[in-house]
Amino acid sequence: MEDKTKKSDDIVPLKKVNNKKNYRPNVAAIVLSSSYPSTCEIFIASRIDVEDAWQFPQGGIDKGETPKEALYRELKEEIGTNDVQIVAEFPQWVSYDFPPAVASRMAPYDGQTQKYFLVKLRKGAKININTKIPEFSQYKFVQTEKLHDYITFFKRTVYKKVLKYFKKEGYI
Repeated sequence: MEDKTKKSDDIVPLKKVNNKKNYRPNVAAIVLSSSYPSTCEIFIASRIDVEDAWQFPQGGIDKGETPKEALYRELKEEIGTNDVQIVAEFPQWVSYDFPPAVASRMAPYDGQTQKYFLVKLRKGAKININTKIPEFSQYKFVQTEKLHDYITFFKRTVYKKVLKYFKKEGYI
């Protein structure tokens, strides 16, 4: 499959948006199983530090790092593999605010601004959430229609927007 993403040296947005909120630059991966496109199942994982908080792999972009570099690093750190093929990239950055319980742990950030990538696990890629610093207690692959049964409440709006785009473009 052809890599239809924009250049990975996209400019990371400033942390301050409208001089009001402080957003952490972040990447997120919607990981498709290696059986895609014949079967469209998406990887989700339950956070180790928040009960029943299922999400996509994601993480901060380090200073000097491009979004694609951060994507590969975060996948390796969180799910034990970055053996993926980028299928598509969401064209904009999307932001969300942390709920109060999360915001207190994430200070000085009020939320995150994210660049989303749709990626496919390569055949033979091995997921291992028992990483050096584990972030997830369990994971599963679910059909797109079932995602909202699991995803933590404050990420649902962003996930819905991004998934709607990838569906409209014919990827999922």
